[in-house]
Amino acid sequence: MRQPPEDLAPGVAFSGGNTLRLLRGGAELFPAMHGAIARAQQEVWLATYIFHDDEASHAMALALAEAGARGVKVCVVVDGFGSKDTLAVLQQWLVAPAVGLAVFRPVGNWWSLLQPGQLRRLHQKLCVVDGEVGFVGGINIIDDCRDLRHGALDSPRLDFAVELRGPLVAELAHTVRAMWTRASLGNDWRDEVVALARSAEPLARARRMLRRMRLLRRPALQAVALQPVQAAFLVRDNIRQRRAIERWYVQAIRRAQQRVDLVTPYFYPGRAFRRALCGAARRGVQVRLLLQGKPDYRFAAMAAQVLYAELLADGVQIFEYTAAFLHAKVAVVDGQWATVGSSNIDPLSLLLNLEANVVVNDAGFAADLSQRFEEALAGSRQVVAPDVGDSPVAFLRRGFVATVARWFLRMAGITGRY
Repeated sequence: MRQPPEDLAPGVAFSGGNTLRLLRGGAELFPAMHGAIARAQQEVWLATYIFHDDEASHAMALALAEAGARGVKVCVVVDGFGSKDTLAVLQQWLVAPAVGLAVFRPVGNWWSLLQPGQLRRLHQKLCVVDGEVGFVGGINIIDDCRDLRHGALDSPRLDFAVELRGPLVAELAHTVRAMWTRASLGNDWRDEVVALARSAEPLARARRMLRRMRLLRRPALQAVALQPVQAAFLVRDNIRQRRAIERWYVQAIRRAQQRVDLVTPYFYPGRAFRRALCGAARRGVQVRLLLQGKPDYRFAAMAAQVLYAELLADGVQIFEYTAAFLHAKVAVVDGQWATVGSSNIDPLSLLLNLEANVVVNDAGFAADLSQRFEEALAGSRQVVAPDVGDSPVAFLRRGFVATVARWFLRMAGITGRY
């Protein structure tokens, strides 16, 4: 599969010389992170939506605190809404100066969420240690068998992350540092402005600060071998990479010749994405969607279900995962192109939240992810026909979901067609 043209996402390109390891759930991710943090000599950067207060989360906090106590620079940034209920505990676990804890857009009260900026959350899950090893995916710092809404779970949720080594780690590191800078400025921006004004070179200092806040920086143009593994790091932000993840997804689906396998818990794509899926299915590509069969949010499940009739009519196969809660956001195209990350296929992820995905162009990695997909299918049921089909009820449900989505996006400052 050819590299996407640069205009899909400015500053994004495949790089070679990377090694990647697919990790399933916190059961595989957390031990890998613990090992890397225990070996850290210089710095640890971590960004996450949820940092919970259960046993697994406490163990991670202890690992970070121990690294900070032995002189490693440790910086953690959490989302102010996703980690709202545990901030008090985190401030006890992650104590300065051993660990620097920053909160991205704190939520003081419920009505503060009505402010447009507060609807754009930090949804990335990133960790970089010493600039040598990075972790990216969809897994929050919370036990696999615990859910914020449902408490203890009978089975671990399905989720994935990637351990990454190689040139691409530098881009992960820059992004998580940028998130730290943005969150830190949110607390003391007045002091920063005063310091800039008093600086001997205020313009140069302002430019340096803005560079630190950019989630991606353009890689240097140089000849780089694209072996053994080609990989690219994508972010979705509200500056230069507004629709980067969506565009790479859509292009991969449009170029598919044999198979598209996509897993996401929250599925309500815009027109371009739906047309790409349906168009692929109509031209004979096997398109399989694995969506949640155990809904954690009723409206999110309804949003996906109102699209079933359209997708099934064009030959898209839909499966609902019932073995446990589904939280994975992954895809494989033609056994070669694959992605793992934090981005769902819904308006929140594609248009509002700060997201991060790694895209891999490698048959071996894609085969590993495809095998995990097939295993997950064994714990799912296939949707043969929508519950309400083309009935008036279906029409009303679809209109209701579209109206709510449009209202929410406009409240967040997003206009135009989705």
